[in-house]
Amino acid sequence: MTRILLVEDEVDLARTTAYSLQREGFTVVLAATGRAALELCRAQPPFDVVLLDLMLPDVSGTEVCRQLRADPRTRSLRILMLTARGEEIDRVVGFEVGADDYLVKPFSVRELALRVRALVRGADTALAAQGVLAAGPLRIDSEAHRCWVDGQAVALTVTELKLLTHLLNHRGRVQDRTHLLDAVWGGQADISDRTVDATVKRLREKLGSAGAWIETLRGVGYRFAEHLDTDGAA
Repeated sequence: MTRILLVEDEVDLARTTAYSLQREGFTVVLAATGRAALELCRAQPPFDVVLLDLMLPDVSGTEVCRQLRADPRTRSLRILMLTARGEEIDRVVGFEVGADDYLVKPFSVRELALRVRALVRGADTALAAQGVLAAGPLRIDSEAHRCWVDGQAVALTVTELKLLTHLLNHRGRVQDRTHLLDAVWGGQADISDRTVDATVKRLREKLGSAGAWIETLRGVGYRFAEHLDTDGAA
């Protein structure tokens, strides 16, 4: 059964949402503060999805997300941000700190349940590929959700690994943003081109020198290079 951590300081909303999610078949644990959420996320057994309110009384949701991604014990958690702030810049910031999805209040529980299932399904799909993909110093074991650069492990979120795997599986072929939105995010209507750019930027930073293999074709999209020149250029 899918285990959800719901981080929400509005008591009535938290209880109502938890009850509705439980009726949808999920197991739900509540946390009212960012610090409580961090402690629970580091405990066992792990959660499948964290529903994270942006505005918390102690630590902001973006900071909680940033800390979860920085911790090897929690950086692979699926995180869906919940917030009353729906401006594009807020969504971009959320994705830049590592959120996998974003839902603006007020929302229907059915939509929330669908988003949760999509995150879990997306993670399962990313882990379903067999074998190890390789390019230069980069190695990916999608089944084990692991990535290495020059033999050193690199922790990626589910979305980052799915994006990287997709680009590598289509090596040498240009992937426009619309295609990537559909292939990686499932064509969610509220996900924009800037989300793709923010995720690629974060992915390149995590990959270090191997990030150069992801080429940008201005005005078009991205491509995983077939080879690099000796000076490191794709």
